[in-house]
Order: sequence, then C-alpha cells, then structure tokens
Amino acid sequence: MKASQRDYAQAAAKAGKGLRICFFCGADEAGASAAAKKLIAGLEQPGERVELSGQDLKAEAGRLVDEARSTSLFGDSRHIFARVSGDEAHDAISAYCELSDRGEADNAWPVFIVATSATDKSRSAKLLIKRGDALVAIFYPPDLRSVTADVRAMADAAGMRLNGNLAERIAHAAGMDVRLAQSEVDKLALYLDASPQSPKQADPDDFDMIGASTEEDGFMPLVNAALSGEVRKLPSELRRLREVSLNPVAVTLALERRAAQLARLSAKLRPGDDMQQFLKAQGVFFREHREVGDQLQRWSGGKLERLVPRLTQLHRSLLSNSQMAELILSQELAQIARYAAARR
Repeated sequence: MKASQRDYAQAAAKAGKGLRICFFCGADEAGASAAAKKLIAGLEQPGERVELSGQDLKAEAGRLVDEARSTSLFGDSRHIFARVSGDEAHDAISAYCELSDRGEADNAWPVFIVATSATDKSRSAKLLIKRGDALVAIFYPPDLRSVTADVRAMADAAGMRLNGNLAERIAHAAGMDVRLAQSEVDKLALYLDASPQSPKQADPDDFDMIGASTEEDGFMPLVNAALSGEVRKLPSELRRLREVSLNPVAVTLALERRAAQLARLSAKLRPGDDMQQFLKAQGVFFREHREVGDQLQRWSGGKLERLVPRLTQLHRSLLSNSQMAELILSQELAQIARYAAARR
C-alpha cells in the first residue's frame, strides 16, 4: 500500500494485523520518524525495541529476517526499528519479502523503517508498494499551516486549548519539526498540569514561562548564518550554541528541513519570477522571506543535491558521536558557510 503523511494512519488501521512492514520516506524526516513512533505506540504489545542501522542491514542483508523471527531473552513481544539512508535496506527488505512470500512471516515481529534521502520511487519502496502486508508512506516538507494544525491536535490530546496564534507560534519556534513541537506541547501541558480529564487554557505568557525556543533565541539564526554564507556572523552564533546549550541534532534537523524547503522552492522558481511574490504564493512565512530568498539564490540545482545528503550524513554522525556532536556540527557549519559565501 502507498499513503501520504495525511492518511498513513488510516491505511495502517485498514490493513490491521496483516501489516508486517512499514517504510517511511520523503524529505520530511521528522514527520516520518513521528509517524513511525505513532504506529509503534498503537501496537497492542510493542514490547522490546530492536534498533538497526542502515549500515547493519547493508553489511548483512539477512539481519532483518533474523531479528524479525527471533525471540527476546524473556520471551516478550518485540518490534524492529531501522533508520537507513536511501536504499541501504533494499537487499534486507527483499529477503524479508521472500520470507513473507513463503508464508513464514505470519509470526514475524513488525518492522518499521525510516529511510532518509529515499522516496516512493526508490528501489526499496517499489518492493513494498504493491504488497498487502506492507505500507509505504511518503512525507513532504511541512508548511506552517499543516504544522499549526498538528500542534492544535497535539494540544487537544494533551487537554489544552491554545489562545490566539499560540499554535502557529509553537510551530514556528519548533522550525516546523513535529517532534520538537510535540516536546513543546508536552512541556506546556506539564507546566499547566493539563490533561484530557482536566483541560486548561494556554496563553502566550505560559509558553514564555517554559523557556521555549523562539526565532530570536532558537536555532534558526544559526541555520541562516550558515546557509546564507554569513561567515563573520557564524562565530558569534556558534558561541551562542554553546552558551545556551542548543541541541546539535535539533540544529541539524532545522538545516535538513530548510534544505528540503529550498529544494522544493527551487524546482518551482522560474527565471524572471519576482522573489517576494513567489515566496508569498508558495506560503513561506513572511518573516523568512529575506533569508529564504537569499538562500535560494545561493543554493540551487546540483548544489542542493549535494547539500541534502551531506546534511543527512551529518545527522547520522551526530547520533553516533554524541560526545563530539557540538564540535562536529561547528566544523560542518563553518564549511557550509564558506561554500555559501563563495556563491555571492
């Protein structure tokens, strides 16, 4: 089956217990990861989580089948979660499909794969799209309107009513990352002692009190300094990274989303288009017009094609080297800024 970010949950529910493997792909890695988390939470017995990397599956294609058929130490239920890049899991998925075709996957544990830098046209996705026991969900870069709607749904589930434009503010502060937005909603609900049984009203002042990231004290100034080639401004932003303990992975997620946004806009921009009118027509937040417009002129075509996988690799490096994450991020941002500055 094939689904989008809006109907994957309904597709999964329709498939029921016959769904054995889910493949989440597309430019919105945050949305894909959040979707995997949601479906895993909806399992009757999620049990033990077995995590695999793309390198694990690429090096040993049979690993996925082995883990899906094995039992935990205590005989409990389990599920398999793999985070891969591109078609790293292709051979492993092929082996799993062969297992299922032989009728030997009925008792296998469910498999969830988040594939960055992959689409529904990838070789891995094509193995699964026509299968009744598989789901391929494609996630496109979110816009402010859709993330704002997601934030309102999160708040409703947490027992909160958001006043005014607070939902939009949370979406913007999270850099359109639904995972970070969920974290902010959870913190706000905890601060207000809100729950579905005891709903509370949330105001902008409450959001200020929990110290949520904003456009001024969040990570977007750092992202913009790098992608806009502001090499003189970058050192002060890197100092702020250390001083306020910004999360290196969160900064990288923001970089990935901006790069995906630039790729989407670049594909639609035509020679002679008025930049401000174009950005307005594409629904870009008006306060971001200057930065996004400047970055569109610096990053296009092949440059973006090289930037996106580089950021994906940076993300993976940070996750596997948490002790050195800040240094790795700083070095990469400096290289990106120098490259962008050379495009002037």
